[in-house]
Amino acid sequence: MIQKITADTSGQRLDAFISEKLDITRSSAQNICESGGVLCCGAAVKKNYKVKAGDEIEVTLPEVRECETVAQEIPLDIRYEDEHLIVINKPRGMVVHPAAGHFDGTLVNALLAHCGDSLSGIGGEQRPGIVHRIDKDTSGLLIVAKNDKAHIALSAQLADRSLSRTYDAVVYGRLEEAGTVNAPIGRSSKDRKKMAITNDGRHAVTHYEPVSYVNGFSHIKCKLETGRTHQIRVHMASIGHAVAGDPLYGPKNDKTKLEGQCLHASKLRFVHPATQEHIEIECELPEYFVNFIKRIGLE
Repeated sequence: MIQKITADTSGQRLDAFISEKLDITRSSAQNICESGGVLCCGAAVKKNYKVKAGDEIEVTLPEVRECETVAQEIPLDIRYEDEHLIVINKPRGMVVHPAAGHFDGTLVNALLAHCGDSLSGIGGEQRPGIVHRIDKDTSGLLIVAKNDKAHIALSAQLADRSLSRTYDAVVYGRLEEAGTVNAPIGRSSKDRKKMAITNDGRHAVTHYEPVSYVNGFSHIKCKLETGRTHQIRVHMASIGHAVAGDPLYGPKNDKTKLEGQCLHASKLRFVHPATQEHIEIECELPEYFVNFIKRIGLE
């Protein structure tokens, strides 16, 4: 499949640009570049080429291999479904796609059983249909594409920020005013399991708004402009308000007794890739979140 995209800014590396625009991993984008699958204004270019505004990039996506991930009958909380896409309310603790240490019991395993062959192949054999991801211990709404056309359209909305994602979180400390964290995120040089704010990281913007405060915790809503790995967790920790229960970015002496961060993807807004209808889906706070805010008196 050939995908055409036009650069709207200058200076970004080609592999990073393709990764962001098509919502594929950086390594996948590099492999496509190195195999000669990318043309810029009709000419072959290397992965470290710096794109210029107006560049027309043509990407030939590789043939999708047959998915080797096993279908498993796992219950799904489906909040929207048609022939083009499905929106799942993912429970905390469920891994989105197979990876080292998690080869079954994932959302992809469940989707293969529910959807059969009707999933987009752009994500590759380990994550068919997955348009965007949320962490294992983050709960909430996730869009999955059932065909490549829907996947490309939804990925484009992620890139141009017309796909809106809102999260609820409980963070340490008192937040009295709305604000924005605009800081690039990249892999931590000190701990490869963690992300960090780095000078050479990818552009990342998180908007937050307080809902309530009590006993050293604030309930906030976060809206993402970008979708970097661990974005909300890294950004809130960077301003001294780590997400409650966060095992990576929270305080070492965490006493919340939470099994993972108190973070829930509660609302999605997007344009339907086939009907062009504006879709808004919102889901309630999960039991673990409600129980925690009751326990600390945030009600």
